[in-house]
Amino acid sequence: MSKKTKIKAKAKKGIVTAKVMAKHPMMSYDEAKKKGKKANFITSMVATVNDKIVYEVSTSQFLSKNPFVKFKFKGNKGEKLTFTWTDLSGKVQSDTKKIK
Repeated sequence: MSKKTKIKAKAKKGIVTAKVMAKHPMMSYDEAKKKGKKANFITSMVATVNDKIVYEVSTSQFLSKNPFVKFKFKGNKGEKLTFTWTDLSGKVQSDTKKIK
């Protein structure tokens, strides 16, 4: 299975900066109506490290295609960051990357 999420995470002095891009077409209701398709966009994003939530957001149809998010949290080099997103159709995509 190909990666649907690009994750970069670097630790510096106990603070991790994460940059994440979810590959998704983000079809809003208006776009879907014009194209005769069903609307489908990411509705939530969650990042966890050691089963602890470090970033969580509910999103809407107004994010751009392939949304990019950047966030910081307390963490260390070598830990694994898991980023999970869910879209309107119920599809869940989860990817993990080691923090550098």
